[in-house]
Amino acid sequence: MSAERSPGIAEKMINFMERASWIRKMFEEGARLKQEHGADKVCDFSLGNPDLAPPETFQEALEQAASDRSPAIHGYMPNAGFPEVRNRIADQVKKDHAVDISADDIIMTCGAAGGLNIIFKAILNPGDEVITPSPYFVEYGFYVDNHGGRLVTIPATEDFSLDIGAIERTINPATKALLINSPNNPTGVIYSDEQLDEVAALLERKGQELGTTIYLVSDEPYRRLAFSGASVPPILSKYRQSIVTTSFSKDLSIPGERIGYVAVHPEIAGKAPLLGALILANRILGFVNAPALMQRVVAQVAGESVDVSIYERRRDLFASVLKEAGYDFVIPEGAFYFFPKSPLEDDTKFVRLLQEELILAVPGSGFGCPGHFRIAFCVDDAVIERAREGFKRAFQAAKS
Repeated sequence: MSAERSPGIAEKMINFMERASWIRKMFEEGARLKQEHGADKVCDFSLGNPDLAPPETFQEALEQAASDRSPAIHGYMPNAGFPEVRNRIADQVKKDHAVDISADDIIMTCGAAGGLNIIFKAILNPGDEVITPSPYFVEYGFYVDNHGGRLVTIPATEDFSLDIGAIERTINPATKALLINSPNNPTGVIYSDEQLDEVAALLERKGQELGTTIYLVSDEPYRRLAFSGASVPPILSKYRQSIVTTSFSKDLSIPGERIGYVAVHPEIAGKAPLLGALILANRILGFVNAPALMQRVVAQVAGESVDVSIYERRRDLFASVLKEAGYDFVIPEGAFYFFPKSPLEDDTKFVRLLQEELILAVPGSGFGCPGHFRIAFCVDDAVIERAREGFKRAFQAAKS
């Protein structure tokens, strides 16, 4: 699908709309199928929109915060966020990342997307490069471009772990950061302690060789959605030049509330000007500050999450569906996605076969990894079970 062209629209945005069109296509196709066959007949696994209710503690904190009628309670605050909220978040980051971090190292943001944008605004000069493994979240390229940078993608290994050798070969004098996402969207993979230790050592060594700072930027909205006793390694305790951004969208099931934060390593090089740049970026990008009400709410529930065992049960159910049908896939360790191999080399053609079975998925091409497709299992168990035979038929049709 080509975006409609208009002399009033920036060429870059026309190109971006075409590159991002797979998500739009899924919306449009899903709406058509649901209207034609009924919403209860369509199995929609296209969007990572959490369906679980937020924890009851969140609802209680929300009601308490909303009832506060103190003067100026809805007014401006420091662009980095309420000091008392940042102090509470810092306490949680200490537990998650095993570093002695303070409120001064925390900036409250409009979700992890807002966090990534202020990070790239703060660190990128025109032409600087950000490396990320593929498959990757499609918006990364847009966020980097927003601030004059260039996203450089390198393939992950067959099991979607980090290819340390490929990262080393890609680093050059223009490299400003390595961007990672663990648990990963779209694969569900958690990068191991050992791999992250290797990454930290590599970035330290290459930074010294090139006489520059190479940041490790970790995007962590799925940190608390880890299965089977798995844990997500603490990035900040591994590498001094690290910056973490996350949101409460997935662990609390509140993506529409747009609340998250950035945490900067307490001993990062040039910390004062970096923090100043991040705070200024929060303001001049138009966020101004993270939503006041949600700041007060998440301060009360930081560290909590939805019942992860529900997502784990769905993962196991979906694994049985895919295995029974014959698909080749890596079992996700976290988040709520599968990223199986397409039984057809053309993943977009296979996704169309799934649509014939009233199943919606997203081609791996949309995540920089053709030959796969993404399934989001943040849906009711009954939807997964209802799709079982359709996945079989689509696989058989692809093989015939």
